[in-house]
Amino acid sequence: MTKLFILHGWTYQTETWKPLLGMLSTRGIDYEFLLIPGLTDGTDPVWTLDDYVRWLEEKTAEYDKVILYGHSNGGRISLAYTAKHPEKVERLILEDSAGIPARGLRRLKKDIFKAISRVGKIFIGSERVRNILYKVIGVNDYHDASPNMKKTMANLITADLSLVLNKIHCPTLIIWGANDATTLLVDGKRIHGGIRGSRMIVIPDARHSPHITHPEKMTELIKNELATP
Repeated sequence: MTKLFILHGWTYQTETWKPLLGMLSTRGIDYEFLLIPGLTDGTDPVWTLDDYVRWLEEKTAEYDKVILYGHSNGGRISLAYTAKHPEKVERLILEDSAGIPARGLRRLKKDIFKAISRVGKIFIGSERVRNILYKVIGVNDYHDASPNMKKTMANLITADLSLVLNKIHCPTLIIWGANDATTLLVDGKRIHGGIRGSRMIVIPDARHSPHITHPEKMTELIKNELATP
């Protein structure tokens, strides 16, 4: 018995997923769209990536095999789960996945972000100054998060999943927006290079969330992938 599980990214609402989910249902694709702790399920934990993997283990416990489709942070969780349970994941679909450590200027921004998450208001007392910093380093999601989820985010970005990509052996489809400024195309290429036999499709005019801007294309890609032997 195989089940498709969909894991959304770092978001607190699900409205933007409705067009894609509706199209998948119309095409007869059976799935379970998971509400993720700290984001859409109404809880407020301080979790690590290992905690999210254990949570997904509970969600998938009754199934012999699963198919995972993860976007952004949902991709990060999906990658970690698949590396830990390669025998259970029948197929993996990644959309602009997180989990690959930043390099260069992006690495500097992440380091600044981690420093901010540690010192909090001690050294950055002005809300206006903090807002400017969050905008500069590109972590507005952090600004909008609760104190617990700020700690959770800081925990998650320390995970380097490039180290476990060689443990993933299932058929893997990697979908990426060519103009993604959040998880860059180079990240997708690193995932593609690290997972043997994976396929990568780049959507030319898409950014970080093709499921929002290109739901028809995403539906076509997912349907074809699930139909592939």
